[in-house]
Amino acid sequence: MDGLEQELGDKLEIIHINIQEQVGRELAPVYDFEYTPTYIFFDAQGHEVWRTIGEIDPQRVRDSVNQ
Repeated sequence: MDGLEQELGDKLEIIHINIQEQVGRELAPVYDFEYTPTYIFFDAQGHEVWRTIGEIDPQRVRDSVNQ
């Protein structure tokens, strides 16, 4: 994720949420996640486009950003 953040930082905002912290516990039911890591990709309007649990495919992120 760090590499993607550096590569796409001007096109993509990455928010890290720790579900062990208060804000993470509050957001988990809102965004329906309980496993870590969970990656949720939102479009510019805030709609969920896709999600994945575990490893992330960097090319999928690049393709989603460049659509």
